[in-house]
This record gives sequence, structure tokens and C-alpha cells, in this order.
Amino acid sequence: MFSVTMTKATEFSMPKLRVQSFSMSIDGYGAGPAQDLANPLGVGGLALHQWFFATRTFQKMHGGESGSTGIDEEFAARGFANIGAWILGRNMFGPVRGPWLDESWKGWWGDSPPYHTPVFVLTNHPRAPITMNGGTAFYFVTGGIHEALARATEAAGGKDVRLGGGVSTIRQYLSAALIDEIHLAISPVLLGSGERLLAGIDAPALGYHCAEHVAGENATHVMIRKRA
Repeated sequence: MFSVTMTKATEFSMPKLRVQSFSMSIDGYGAGPAQDLANPLGVGGLALHQWFFATRTFQKMHGGESGSTGIDEEFAARGFANIGAWILGRNMFGPVRGPWLDESWKGWWGDSPPYHTPVFVLTNHPRAPITMNGGTAFYFVTGGIHEALARATEAAGGKDVRLGGGVSTIRQYLSAALIDEIHLAISPVLLGSGERLLAGIDAPALGYHCAEHVAGENATHVMIRKRA
């Protein structure tokens, strides 16, 4: 059985910026086209995440007790280990575009989002922080990716920062070689269109390599890491 148990060396390593459980199609799309209220992951994008929906980690997040316990589950659980803060792009927070006309939109997740940490949302338009149930607080950052990373790293208190996406946000951090580790879950799906994650990015030239790969029950898991 593939094991993702953290060692003590991992526990006491320097804090990292991590992308975890990022689902991607066989043809390289990380989201479908035309995101809106009815299609938060873009048209067809929901199919990319079926591997995650089946896991015990996902089921527990939504109050269930069942779910798979194999390799897919181990990677899903790994994604929440040692996380002290999150960074999200504006599109990951919601479908609202442009200035905040009001503050009624508080995310896709209801009153108890699944983050349970400070979450820093990249935006061009200022907005007051939002405190939610379960320990999640949203902070809106207008100063760009470096400011968001600095604030999230401080808030994480020595733990890692998880970069939640979407595609455009990950591409910005990857192009700047700021990400330490990327977990891709490649789903057996062809989208045909949408947002490509790696198109036009020379990851090896930026210092990245494929560190491990393993086939799960419903996705193939690939770890991309930045060389020391």
C-alpha cells in the first residue's frame, strides 16, 4: 500500500506553499469553460473531481461516515495535513466579477466553509474581512500574489500554506516559481476546452520535476516538486 504518512523530518521542515488535490483532465484542463453560479467548476468541470467526492475525507467534510479508504483517500487526507492558511483566487471564492456591489456573497460553502484557517482571497477590489463558522476567516488581498503569500505565511504560524486555485492563480504562482509542491490528480476525463494548467509554462526551466506518481482507484496522482 502506498503510504503518505508524514515523517518527523517532514513535520519540522520549512513551511511550504503547496497545491493539493488539484484535479486535471487527461488533455490538461484544470477547469471547464464558462464558470457561473450553476457551473462553479466550469461546464464539465465537476467530472474532474469524482475521485475526491468518493473519498472518506470528502464525506467527513460533509458530515458522512463512509467513503473510500484507498490511495485516493490517502492523497485527499494528505492535502489537509499541516495546513495553517489558504490562498484562493477571486474565481474560487465565487462567480461575482468586478467591484463588490454588496457583501451578500460569502463563498460557495455556506456558513461553515471547509478551510478552518485564515483564507486570503486575491482580488482587485477591496472588501472587509469575513469571519465564518468553524475557524474560517476570509481576507481580501489587493496587493497581488506576493502580498497574499506573505500574509498567509505569517498567519500559518509555521505550518504550510495551501494554494487552492483556480487555474489562473496557480499559473501566476508557478510562473514565479513560488510553489514548493504540486499534487495533480489526473482524472480519466477529456474536457476538450476550458483552462489549461501548464500550457506555455516551462516547469523544468523553473526548477520543477516529477517526484512521484501512483495510480489511485479513480485518478492518477502526480507530485511535482521544486528542486532544492
